[in-house]
Amino acid sequence: MATLFKYDPDAEFYTDEGCFITELSNSSEDDGCSIALARVKPGVTTEVHQLRGTIERYVILEGEGRIESGTLAGTVLRPKDTIVIPADEPQSIRNITSKDLVFLCVCTPRFQPKNYTTTVAE
Repeated sequence: MATLFKYDPDAEFYTDEGCFITELSNSSEDDGCSIALARVKPGVTTEVHQLRGTIERYVILEGEGRIESGTLAGTVLRPKDTIVIPADEPQSIRNITSKDLVFLCVCTPRFQPKNYTTTVAE
């Protein structure tokens, strides 16, 4: 059965990571994937973190950001660029423009707070 998640701009919330998030699709009924809309203010760098057991993709929609993740550290991402961040890999992104950086976060399996950690494994 198809499921529809209606966009609600009032559902956006601020995270300790340093960005705003709107969950677009994150349900136990679809454990395989989640999609969130992230927004990072100009000049802000998100907290270094990793997602245990979860692959994350950033799909840049607006603005430009400098990713810090593995071999792509320092790479500038622009609209329509997609980066795949392996599970357990430390990551952060810095908004390098004067407008909001907006991107989709697509996680497989779906994002769960218990898998988010700022204790970066070596």
